[in-house]
Amino acid sequence: MEDRRAALLQLHGATVLFGVSGVFGKLVAGSSELIVFGRSVFALAALSALCLRRGRAPWRGIGVRDAAGFMLTGLLLALHWWTFFTGIKIGGVAVGTLGFACFPAFVALFEALFFRERLSIAEYVLIAFVSLGLVLVTPSFAFSDRATEGLLWGVLSGGIYACNAIANRFSVAHVSGVQVCWWQYAFIAAVSGPFVLTELPGVSPSDWLWIACLGLLCTGLAYTLFITSLGALKARMAAIIIALEPVYAIFAAWLLFGDVPGPRVCAGGALIVGTVIWAGLRRS
Repeated sequence: MEDRRAALLQLHGATVLFGVSGVFGKLVAGSSELIVFGRSVFALAALSALCLRRGRAPWRGIGVRDAAGFMLTGLLLALHWWTFFTGIKIGGVAVGTLGFACFPAFVALFEALFFRERLSIAEYVLIAFVSLGLVLVTPSFAFSDRATEGLLWGVLSGGIYACNAIANRFSVAHVSGVQVCWWQYAFIAAVSGPFVLTELPGVSPSDWLWIACLGLLCTGLAYTLFITSLGALKARMAAIIIALEPVYAIFAAWLLFGDVPGPRVCAGGALIVGTVIWAGLRRS
C-alpha cells in the first residue's frame, strides 16, 4: 500500500513537472531555439550523471542502425519542443498546451494512414471529440489572431510528437529508455547549437535559471519519477494521471500569470482531456 501511494505521488509529480514546462518556457525571454538547446544540454547533463552513477555507459551496445534511429527521433523531438514553445510564446500556456494534448488522436490517425491499421470505434470517437474540443478552444477562426496562431503551433507540436512516438516504437524498441533519451538529447544539443551561437552571449541569468529548470526538473527529474512510478502502477492509472498534464499547466499559468481560461477553453479542454483519458482506459 505504501509503495502504491509513493508511486502515485511520483506520477503526479512527474505530470506536474511535464505540465509546467510550458510555464517555464513562457518565462524565458529568449527564443524557442535557445530553449530547445538549453533544455537538451541540461537534460543531457542530468542523464550523464545518472549513467555514471549506475556505471552504464550510454553508448555501450549501440550500432549504426540504432544511431540512425536516434538521429530521426532526436530530430522529431527537437521539432516538437520548438513548435510547442513557439505556440506557448505566441498563444499562451492554455491554448498551446491543449493543442499539444491532441497528440493521441494523431497517433491513431497516423497509424491508420501509414500502417493501414483499421481504426476502432473508440479511436473514431477519440478523433471526433478531440477535434470538437479544439474547435471550442479556438479563440477565433482568423489566422491573424495570435491566440489562434499559438493553438495551431500547439496542434503541430502534437502531430510531430505523435510521429516521434511511432518512430520510437519501431526504431529503438530494444534499447533502454535512458540510452534513448541520452542519445536524443546529445543529438538535439549538437544540431540546435549552431542556431543560437549569436544569442548565447546575451542570455540573462534568469533565462538560464528557467532553462535549467526545464532541463533538470521538467525533463531529467520528471522522466525519472515517471519511470519509477510504473513499477507499482498499472498502465490504466498512468494513462489517467498523465492526461491531466494540461490541467496542471493551465492551473500553474493561472496562478503565475493570471491567465484565466474562458468558458470555451474550459469546455474544450475538458472535452479533450476527458476523451484522452477515456481512450487511454479502453486501450489499457
